[in-house]
Amino acid sequence: MKTIVFVIVMLMNIKLVYATPMSLFIENPKAVGSTSRMSYLFWDIYDATLYAQNGHYDAAKPFALKINYLRDLSGHDIANRSIDEMEKQGFNNHQKLQLWRVTMQNIFPDVKNGTQLLGVRNAAGESVFYNDDQLIGQVNDTEFTSHFFAIWLNERTSEPMMRKELLALEEAP
Repeated sequence: MKTIVFVIVMLMNIKLVYATPMSLFIENPKAVGSTSRMSYLFWDIYDATLYAQNGHYDAAKPFALKINYLRDLSGHDIANRSIDEMEKQGFNNHQKLQLWRVTMQNIFPDVKNGTQLLGVRNAAGESVFYNDDQLIGQVNDTEFTSHFFAIWLNERTSEPMMRKELLALEEAP
């Protein structure tokens, strides 16, 4: 009888044992929106999904961006492209950009079809990165966090349709 009670209690608390990285930072994480697909010319690059508490995005609160890669890319290429996108949005502090480039090159792994990277904006406004459920790095710089996630979520993004899909924005009638 004690064994049955123990098993029932364990099953009721199983989500605590198998907490996902996202749930460590976001209470009741739900998808806000997903992209149709990021493609370049005729190559499919990745699919992305934005998560936030109860599916309600607020840039000042924890959220997560999950990217499911559909092709092989080097971590250095991902870091370089991220810097390019930050510059396109008008950030031009080249000293910080170089520091961030090196930081991302040290964090981002080479990816292949099926690799999932998760970027989390935590409650302190810092960035935490996972490869699947494995912690791969953290950037304790709120300015970096703001500019990094702006690549997808800012109005000046180079992919406005992707932003609309991630934020689940509808066209005005």
